[in-house]
Amino acid sequence: MSSSGPITLPTPRTAPPRGRLGRWLFAGGPLDTARPSESTHAWYRVIWLTGVDYFSDLGFQPGITLIAAGALALPATAFLVAVTLFGAVPLYAQVARRSYAGQGSIAMLEHLLPGWRGKLFVLALLGFAGTDFLITMTLSAADAARHADANIYLHAWLGDARVTITLVLLGLLAAVFLMGFREAIAVSIFVAVPYLILNLIVLLDACLKIFLHPALMARWHWQMAGQGSWLHILLVSAVIFPQLALGLGGFETGVSVMPLIQGDPGDARTTPPPGRVRNTRKLLISAGVIMGGLLLLSSFVCPILIPPAAYAEHGAASGRAISWLAVRLLGSGFASFYDLFSILILWFAGASAMAGLLALLPRYLPRFGMAPRWVAYRRPLVLVLLGLDIIITWIFHASVNAQGSAYATGVLVLMLSAGVAVSLALGKELPPPGEPGRWRGQTRRGYYWLVTLVLAYTLALNVRERPDGVIIASCLILLLLALSAASRYHRATEMRVSELDFADAASRQLWDEIAGHKVNLVPSPETTGEGRHALAEKIRAHYKLEQPLAFLHVELLDNRSEFIAPLRVSLRREGRHVLIEASGAVAIANSIAYISELLDPISLVLGLTHKNLMRQSWQYLFWGQGEVGLMVYSILVRYWEWAQRPRRPMIFLMSD
Repeated sequence: MSSSGPITLPTPRTAPPRGRLGRWLFAGGPLDTARPSESTHAWYRVIWLTGVDYFSDLGFQPGITLIAAGALALPATAFLVAVTLFGAVPLYAQVARRSYAGQGSIAMLEHLLPGWRGKLFVLALLGFAGTDFLITMTLSAADAARHADANIYLHAWLGDARVTITLVLLGLLAAVFLMGFREAIAVSIFVAVPYLILNLIVLLDACLKIFLHPALMARWHWQMAGQGSWLHILLVSAVIFPQLALGLGGFETGVSVMPLIQGDPGDARTTPPPGRVRNTRKLLISAGVIMGGLLLLSSFVCPILIPPAAYAEHGAASGRAISWLAVRLLGSGFASFYDLFSILILWFAGASAMAGLLALLPRYLPRFGMAPRWVAYRRPLVLVLLGLDIIITWIFHASVNAQGSAYATGVLVLMLSAGVAVSLALGKELPPPGEPGRWRGQTRRGYYWLVTLVLAYTLALNVRERPDGVIIASCLILLLLALSAASRYHRATEMRVSELDFADAASRQLWDEIAGHKVNLVPSPETTGEGRHALAEKIRAHYKLEQPLAFLHVELLDNRSEFIAPLRVSLRREGRHVLIEASGAVAIANSIAYISELLDPISLVLGLTHKNLMRQSWQYLFWGQGEVGLMVYSILVRYWEWAQRPRRPMIFLMSD
């Protein structure tokens, strides 16, 4: 590699935006470029960033559990906790080991399924991930509005304007991100820790009340006895528990915060970093245990102390079961304090989801060429997400229970994708037959396939009972595919090269000698010296070109579904002419245009074929080939219009 390093061409992406509005919208740089590593923190501090998403489910999960399970809330929740601790936690511990940069299960599947198949699969998963994060924002804001609306002190000020309150909270969330959001460990600790303590106080006081009043326990025993034998209760609970699956949310966030987790001093020398992976596992286990314990407590006390009329849709406890208990057990003053932190953590959960989408979408869509370049910038993307939040809130009328199924569907699909990714990865990592450790590896892989089947069963029942999540996700996926196809078509004539690097110092030296209006560039598929000599004679016979020819041969990547990639070039002399060999291209025409602009030749000699133009267009769009000559001309004209370049090479079109 040349000591002077690669060279790049200014593009609309790298140039400063024009106009005051453009400068404001695109301030801060793209989100999909590499950034300096952030400071790290101990795992027991980072857990609260995950917690504002995961633990905030306590605001609405107990109420949804009551509606779905009623008297069977405790055994159904026990199934949920078992799946969490023995399924989700070990599953995401495996994801953390293989995606320690915080990219999660979607990145794992992209690497396991390369090419167009993998990209379409990733787009589908992004649709479900978008459902998960968008519903997290709207559901959390709706539940925060429910707590505010039902509070005895705030109700006099706010009235029954739950939809309006939800939209205001979403607008405030967007405003914070438009001004510039910074994830703050201290803020997450301030929000999550008091919230958990307040929940524990309410639930323990409720347990004390139950044990001090034996009639309440007797009534619970009578309700459970009325459900039949314990075997029947377990079977019914297994059928009910998928409706509680929204309580599994938060583990994808737990992996995404991995870059913030402090590891061991020697982690930088090892891949994967063992200290960071180990501490992430501690974070996942601790979060699962804390949430599992609180969910079990709430599923025990809520069915006993909250009457069915109160937790039904539009009831006083709907969407705020623990807050309702706080009012009845500890008074309106304590309950208002509880509501304050409930509103804070639910709002902050929306911020966590917004940050997740701002990290997820720019990581894939612009790189795939399946979104406009502005999707990689924070402010335009925040405005689009706010628009989608408003539409979802309007469709569901800010109802917490109505959005629960869509949230659960998004969570379960992401977890199912994690199960598939881990199982496939373990299969690839198996030792050869007869080698030590193969049986153990097969056992582990079998266990994770079993976890995947449990998640698939949970997802299937959830979709059958409440198809709203699939409908929303399907709409997002169809919208995403349509916009992706349109964007790929529109952006096909961009340069699609990130940088140009040289194979050796001699190539860089020769490039410097011929650059700047000194050669005639001749793209050619010829791979032999005899073929290039014949082509040179043909050019001399038809065109008066006195300066040397620079023959350019471009080799494509095997994975033609990539949209942008770096080029590596090698140069050598062939008599008075020069041969330039470029490798790693995603499209021939775009690479020729990029090299032409960097080389600045006297003229560009482009060959034309006699093949069907429609077929050539499809080959270009999907495989990077097609009618190269005409496409090079189109790409250069588009670039010249943007760059306002005064000096341009002469272009000759030559038929085969």
